[in-house]
Amino acid sequence: MTKITLISGSTMGSAEYVAEHMAEILEELDFETEIQHGPALDDLPLEGLWLVVCSTHGAGDLPENIQPLADEINTLSPDLSNVSFGSVGIGSSEYDTFCGAIHSLNALLTNKGAKRIGDCLEIDVQKHEIPEDPAGEWVKKWANEL
Repeated sequence: MTKITLISGSTMGSAEYVAEHMAEILEELDFETEIQHGPALDDLPLEGLWLVVCSTHGAGDLPENIQPLADEINTLSPDLSNVSFGSVGIGSSEYDTFCGAIHSLNALLTNKGAKRIGDCLEIDVQKHEIPEDPAGEWVKKWANEL
């Protein structure tokens, strides 16, 4: 059974809810999942599949609970060449930094050698009152690419 580590970065909890919803769907599709809300680098496997779900805070910033992980990755510069990942951003198109946090994380992970699988899903809360809905549809398609 393939294991997927879901990593969420959230200020108000929406990314956590989305990650939990996607984990349920992945488990129905016979994947093993582990959810990490704002983990430290030591909490994560440096190989396998990650699914990163992150809301954008402020002016394109990372939420406080995932900023330390990004700082650790920047500082420690781990080799992530054995990590493949998917990414889901949550934001509001009212801002010119729409989904800026997930764009930053995508760049950080790929710069450290991780390989993204599929397109990044950008959920606009102006169009999707319940972000779990588009995330649920996207994760089914993403799982087919694995």
